Amino acid sequence: MNARWPRRGLYAITPDEPDTHRLLARVEPVLRAGATWLQYRNKSAHEDLRAEQAITLQALCRGLGVPLIVNDDWALAAAIGADGVHLGSDDGEVALARHELGPEAIIGASCYADLRLARQAVFAGADYVAFGAFHPSTTKPGAPPAPVSILGEAAALGVPRVAIGGITPDNAAPLIAAGADLVAVISGLFDDPDPAAATRAYLSLFPK
Repeated sequence: MNARWPRRGLYAITPDEPDTHRLLARVEPVLRAGATWLQYRNKSAHEDLRAEQAITLQALCRGLGVPLIVNDDWALAAAIGADGVHLGSDDGEVALARHELGPEAIIGASCYADLRLARQAVFAGADYVAFGAFHPSTTKPGAPPAPVSILGEAAALGVPRVAIGGITPDNAAPLIAAGADLVAVISGLFDDPDPAAATRAYLSLFPK
């Protein structure tokens, strides 16, 4: 992972938005308010729309100095020159993504509530591991719960720990105190009437 990227803060994840111009308009205030990383995620988009949206977001992120990470698809990340990829359990091998994207890419892995998966991911070349859901999630309502203690247990892995799942400014502080280096958020940002203010609220919870 490129050493110039920050390793603590708010990991914004895009909502499923079919209109690329509207997606850009929704994301830009969050980035300008200080979001640390951005993940492009759109489970409902077809391949051409995903490419269009990823390219558009990549230009925005480059201009604002925010790394863009593509959800699920290392080939798309490679094609557009994104800064990294996030892989779930069914999205391919971390080692293959590392080989294809190179040593500077940010590669993350969903580890749910499984420390064994996290160890395997780091061994294969992951730069960060994501745990959750810590709270009920509207994005993944059936996601199994993760214990807060896993954040502390994962400290020995030596990579940033990302907390995800129903995280709001009201419930994020205990996760940060338990060891979360980044909190990953979709609805807590993009369902808020003022996403920029929500961004600042999350960031205010991290120690200066």
